[in-house]
Amino acid sequence: MKKQSKVIVLLRMIKLVKPLTGFMIMAVFFGTMGFLAAEFIPILGGFAVINALGGNTWLSLKAIFIALPILAILRAIFRLSEQRTNHYIAFTLLAIIRDRVFKALRKLCPAKLEGKDKGDLISLITSDVELLEVFYAHTISPICIAIVTELLMCVFIGCFHPLLGVVALIAYLCVGVFLPMIISKRSGTMGDDLRAMSGELSAHMLENIRGIDDTMQYSYGNVRLNEITEKTNELSKKQGLLSRLTGTNMALANTMILISDIVMLGVCALLYKNGYVGFDGFLIPLIALMSSFGPVTALAALGTTLQSTVASGARVLAVIDETPVTEDITGKEKTEFDGAKVKNVSFGYERKDTESEVLKNVSLDVNKNRIIGIVGKSGCGKSTLLKLLMRFWKVNEGEISISGKSIDEINTENLREMESYMTQETQLFKDTIANNIRIGKLDATDEEVVEACKKASIHDFIMTLPDGYETEVGELGSTLSGGERQRIGLARAFLHDAPFILLDEPTSNLDSLNEAVVLKSLKESAKEKTVLLVSHRQSTMRIADETIAMESGRFS
Repeated sequence: MKKQSKVIVLLRMIKLVKPLTGFMIMAVFFGTMGFLAAEFIPILGGFAVINALGGNTWLSLKAIFIALPILAILRAIFRLSEQRTNHYIAFTLLAIIRDRVFKALRKLCPAKLEGKDKGDLISLITSDVELLEVFYAHTISPICIAIVTELLMCVFIGCFHPLLGVVALIAYLCVGVFLPMIISKRSGTMGDDLRAMSGELSAHMLENIRGIDDTMQYSYGNVRLNEITEKTNELSKKQGLLSRLTGTNMALANTMILISDIVMLGVCALLYKNGYVGFDGFLIPLIALMSSFGPVTALAALGTTLQSTVASGARVLAVIDETPVTEDITGKEKTEFDGAKVKNVSFGYERKDTESEVLKNVSLDVNKNRIIGIVGKSGCGKSTLLKLLMRFWKVNEGEISISGKSIDEINTENLREMESYMTQETQLFKDTIANNIRIGKLDATDEEVVEACKKASIHDFIMTLPDGYETEVGELGSTLSGGERQRIGLARAFLHDAPFILLDEPTSNLDSLNEAVVLKSLKESAKEKTVLLVSHRQSTMRIADETIAMESGRFS
């Protein structure tokens, strides 16, 4: 996706607030009233001083002392209401964004996610999305609150003399607008770099955790540790630069506030000396300016705090905007399986590079209720052909059809119902064995699960476990052997009960006894099923009605 400017990213993030506009208006109202209540506490104190000195004001001392605790209580109520409303908006939007990200990832996989750093994706789904909370809870409404509050204060201060209102306006603009713009420009792409480096570190850590056994076996720990240290130091250095810039930003903001107060003091004194304002026109505008920098001080920090937020927003929007290799198809008539056909198919993962094509002018007829075996060296295109039949990728040339209809004209859900696909690596989730198998058919009964496991020669093993089918398998099936995971994958495929079964090395991790049971089940299933079987094992190919050899992307 083409990189978007920070302004475009911000506008798109703001657009997401549209469904919650009413709540945002409420947050701005509560925030504005809260700041005004806080700012008028010292202002009323100024009026009390004038009254005590014998001056005339529009409030009596009694009224002022009654109003002060009321303003303090209102400040607390409005502040609480603003924060609750802002965080309701933020967390509601984060839930919406996460939902959109997961929907996007579902459409993108597996084609667009193959080869992607899983740690970086985890960082995006968790840390990047979470960072958007800063934008929705502490950026949008504070900007609106600052604009409304400071305009009202400019009007109030300007009532004593127009020049004082102008001085206040310039002070607010310097602290809340010009300073953040300057700091943001100085920070450049620091936020983008920080989020990218954080994603890389997450990916590297995940890779190290998964490969820790091999790292220990071959005494590779020091090398991996040095890599982690190097990446961590680089990230810390970049974070340090951003932190120093944040410190500089706040120091400049405080300096500008001090200078603004001194300028206001001088202007008020000059106007009072020349008789343009009374003592109240000297004291109250000065107190009002000094007490009203709260809203714009929050904006002053945006020059640095927004860097990481905008970078995270850009990463999240990039995933949402990514175009999938294959779009889901809907609205077509349902198709019943009656054989499959691959006709003159050529395919390469890099579509523009014909020299790197994995499949070259491949044709294959898969007749109903037959077992077709495909053998060949690793990398010759066997697994790729199965992925194309699943429509995970689009062919470069040629056509793949089922029941005489192109798979590009079959509803995606319908296609998934007709096909059971078992990959070389069985993905297991941290759940019970039964629930892991039920992925093949969510509404399957216990009896159906058991029957599928018997066909996959895994039932007897499961029954030896203390909790049987309710045994937790651990993360990624870590408590099971490769062969046990593979047989659970086979059980899924049997449970799915599709008429067309695609198996990629289904017995590679099985001993001869379990392989014999699985092959027998497959052979019996072929009476009602069609099986496309990919394997290196000659013993596995004995059940095939027809065996085809593949070499360098072609059938021989």
